[in-house]
Amino acid sequence: MNSNYRMSKHFFLFALLFTNISWTQHTIDLTDAVVQPKTYVAAKTKKAPKIDGKADKLWDVAPFSDPFIDIEGIKEVKYQTQVKMLWDDNYLYVFAELEDPHVWGDIKQRDAIIYYNNDFEVFINSNEHTEAYGEIEINALNTVWDLLLNRPYRVGGYANFHWNLDDLRTAVKVKGTLNDPSDIDQGWSVKMAIPLTPYIELKNDRKKAIKEGDQWRINFSRVQWDHDIVNGNYTRKKKDGKFLKEYNWV
Repeated sequence: MNSNYRMSKHFFLFALLFTNISWTQHTIDLTDAVVQPKTYVAAKTKKAPKIDGKADKLWDVAPFSDPFIDIEGIKEVKYQTQVKMLWDDNYLYVFAELEDPHVWGDIKQRDAIIYYNNDFEVFINSNEHTEAYGEIEINALNTVWDLLLNRPYRVGGYANFHWNLDDLRTAVKVKGTLNDPSDIDQGWSVKMAIPLTPYIELKNDRKKAIKEGDQWRINFSRVQWDHDIVNGNYTRKKKDGKFLKEYNWV
C-alpha cells in the first residue's frame, strides 16, 4: 500500500464524545485557518447490542455519520459508507454499513494485512496527544487485524502486530452473496464491540475509568480495490503486472 497514505490517514481524526443522553449537536465557530474536526456524540446504552452484523431498534438513538469522502477530499467515492456508535461501561459499539455490488474477501488469518482486501478500519486514540493509538481492520470474511501504533508512521511510528484486543467481538452481515461474482450485491455491514479497558490503559491517567463527557479521537476508513474475476474468483485488479492503486474513503 502507498506509504504516504498509511502515514497521512491517521491524522484524519474526529472527536468522539461519550454521553449518557441521546444525540446532541454542537456548533463551534472557528476561524478559516483552523481545521474543525467532525464530532460525534455517542449515547450510552443500558442494553448491550447483539454483535450480529445487523442494526436493530437499539441503534435508533444513534445517528449515522456523514457519508465517507475520499481521503484526498476532491474525488468522488463509488460507494457510500456510514458509521454509528454507542457505548457502555465496558465497550464502545460500532456499526458500519458499506455499499458494495461485489462483496468478496480471501484473507482468513488473523493479524494478516487485511487492507489487501476491501476492508473497514477503526482508529482510536484515548489520549490528548497523538501517541499510542489502536487500529482495527476487518474484511467481509470477519477476519480481524488489531495493532498498536506508538506514534504516527510519519514521525517514526512502530506498528505492534502482537497487541491484541482479546475481548474484541465482531460480526459481518453480507447483503447478497459473499465471493459470488455471478450476482450483484447490496453491500455488507459490520458490528464491533471494542473493549474500553485496553484504551483506558493507554491514557496518561490509566487508572481512571471512562466517564460521561470524556472525549477521544477516532477515525474510520474504508479501503476499496478494483477487481478482476479469474477462474470464477475475485482478485485485485492488475495493470502491466502491478496492482492498481486502492481507494481510501474516510
